[in-house]
Amino acid sequence: MVGTAIQPPSQTTTRTRLTARALLVGERIDTLGLERSDVINAVPLAFRASDGYVVLFRYGAVVLIGLSPIEEDETLRGLGPRIISPAKRPENETATIEIVPDQDDQIDPGGTIKVKDLAPARLVVIADALAKNVVLAHQEREVSRVFDIVEPLAAKLAAGGRTPTDRSNMLKVIGQSLLVRQRLTGRVEVEEKPDVLWDRWDLERLHARLADEYELKERAAALARKIEVVGETARALTDLIDASRSLRLEIAIVALIVVEVVFTLYEFLKQLK
Repeated sequence: MVGTAIQPPSQTTTRTRLTARALLVGERIDTLGLERSDVINAVPLAFRASDGYVVLFRYGAVVLIGLSPIEEDETLRGLGPRIISPAKRPENETATIEIVPDQDDQIDPGGTIKVKDLAPARLVVIADALAKNVVLAHQEREVSRVFDIVEPLAAKLAAGGRTPTDRSNMLKVIGQSLLVRQRLTGRVEVEEKPDVLWDRWDLERLHARLADEYELKERAAALARKIEVVGETARALTDLIDASRSLRLEIAIVALIVVEVVFTLYEFLKQLK
């Protein structure tokens, strides 16, 4: 089964609290041919790095668990050639993982993720939620930027009845909204469960708790609604621009016809004289 663990990592005994950092580093990460002897999971690709772990998602997210800042920088530099369309400023979200062997998996009110251990399957479930969280944060920011473009145009239309004149800008807005939707549904699949749960049904509760903690489904649904509003608004403004251009063209054609008629009459009257 895709995503099953290849070999378990050794259990952490000296560190009970780990920092997990999720970053959206680019459009995609090319993991093909990335062969390592310390791989602990195939899809998503997870491997040990120093005293911590690295989990790579092909849609451009990286989750670093238990690494120092220097180790994180070294890992990201090593991944540089495999990052397609690198982000200028990678989106960054952090969380704390606490290993508590004698307790059930849970998330405390402060947001700390408490788990029995960091076995590969459990590690992947946590990383999946963190990666989706950082992608949603990035897309929410992108949709807000698109709203900042559309809102003034709609406000100007409502206040003075003036239609925007830049049709190409409206088409860019429509394209951006479609791109956000495609990334969320086609690549990230925010509402889908990680493949590892097919083999580890006992981690369903942990996955559900993480999804609730980061409000993954609710935020994805809210984004979908916002994208729909942006798309409809942009299309409506584009239609108004097209209608306004058509009206101006018709007026110009009528004016040319009138000029031609007047000129013809003038020539006719001139000949009569």
